[in-house]
Amino acid sequence: MDSKYEIIIFWSEEDDAFVAEVPELPGCMADGETYQKALSNTERIIHEWIETARELGRPVPQPRGRLVYA
Repeated sequence: MDSKYEIIIFWSEEDDAFVAEVPELPGCMADGETYQKALSNTERIIHEWIETARELGRPVPQPRGRLVYA
């Protein structure tokens, strides 16, 4: 899958795993034992998030690319 949404990946001591978040898709996140696994899981979850939003008639935000945070 070629996701154009920004994905932020970080190590979580609490979860003992890498956690990946997709800021543009509220609640869209995944984890994995490795960085690569977290990324792979997130790409699958993005697809599922979009599919579910469409089924429920909810808007799907267009990818904006890199987001800027203060």
